[in-house]
Amino acid sequence: TRDAVDLRPEDAFWNVADPGWAYGIYFGVTGPMSMGHPITFYDGPFTLESTCRVINKYGITNLTGSPTAYRLLIAGGDEFARSIKGKLRIVSSAGEPLNPEVIRWFADNLGVVIHDHYGQTELGMVLCNHHGLEHPIHMGAAGFASPGHRIVVLDDEYKELGVGQPGILAIDRTQSPMCWFGGYEGAPTKAFVGNYYLSGDTVEWNPDGSISFVGRSDDVITTSGYRVGPFDVESALIEHPAVVEAAVVGKPDPERTELVKAFVVLSAQFRPEPALAEELRQHVRKRLAAHSYPREIEFVSELPKTPSGKLQRFILRNQEIAKAQEAAAKNLPA
Repeated sequence: TRDAVDLRPEDAFWNVADPGWAYGIYFGVTGPMSMGHPITFYDGPFTLESTCRVINKYGITNLTGSPTAYRLLIAGGDEFARSIKGKLRIVSSAGEPLNPEVIRWFADNLGVVIHDHYGQTELGMVLCNHHGLEHPIHMGAAGFASPGHRIVVLDDEYKELGVGQPGILAIDRTQSPMCWFGGYEGAPTKAFVGNYYLSGDTVEWNPDGSISFVGRSDDVITTSGYRVGPFDVESALIEHPAVVEAAVVGKPDPERTELVKAFVVLSAQFRPEPALAEELRQHVRKRLAAHSYPREIEFVSELPKTPSGKLQRFILRNQEIAKAQEAAAKNLPA
């Protein structure tokens, strides 16, 4: 906790994550308390108004939360920025990949750079853009290995991969003294292969030694022989001023295996129209490879999330699978 969020004795610390979730318990309760540091709890729904009130009333200087929470704050615009600008020294994020657009907004409007973290209940936070350690900050990357962990990226045959090759994030348990997870009580697991613990997440090395998140293995989309991570497509969509949130999944397609489909929540100033959907498609196409742009866009009022704010893409993906199966049974196009 000290290295990851640079928690200092003079900080007023608030982790907005639910303590029933890994980031909330490790970086919100056990970590700070093991350092003898007071913690802040707010028993109520997360809203723009409540966040501003807590930050101002208790002088919060060190804040942690999820990208979903930060995107909600960004929706507050200039009024929100004016109310807390200069108050926060440190801001950190975990739970899902942190979109570069969120990082830019906080830097430009609040003068603070959000650092992304990655972890699991079984591991704690094993990848961090550490606030308290000296290393380059790679925008859009999950970070660098936390001290005491040897992180590797493996292919399907469990061979270690190099820079720019997507594979499964794994922990080399023989060289990771801080890796304490030994398995599930009374239940076998496929997470252990040889000396490795397999996270189930697809990542890739960057040249600077950081690791970028591609997606959960079951979130990665296979389209026309290409593998597309939803995070890059979602990040490109969020850069458009009309988009508040986006979730991208693979929709079953007989020709391409899957096609890229985006579910988009619009800003209140924009209307869900076919012309806007086409504008968003072209917006992504200009920023990513041609096979990555969403061929279908569906406008929705909200996205399915866990209580801690993580996107539940599998719900949307399962909806598309069910629609495709129903259409196939009726011999109709999906």
